[in-house]
Amino acid sequence: MSEDITRDSNGTILADGDSVTLIKDLKVKGTSVTLKRGTLVKNIRLTGDPDEIECNADKVKGLVLRTEFLKKA
Repeated sequence: MSEDITRDSNGTILADGDSVTLIKDLKVKGTSVTLKRGTLVKNIRLTGDPDEIECNADKVKGLVLRTEFLKKA
């Protein structure tokens, strides 16, 4: 059973459509946008990599975030 389970920084299992909160300010590469700590990101999508999720944040579409910087909302 080498099933890849996506977990947040606290070890909580994440699923498609969940909402997550950032636990650290993150600079978005290629833009001047900084996502602030505490930002709520809704309706996430899981990728094939258990360490990454896809989402759309306030000003950035098609964003890929690492799960080590997220906690389930």
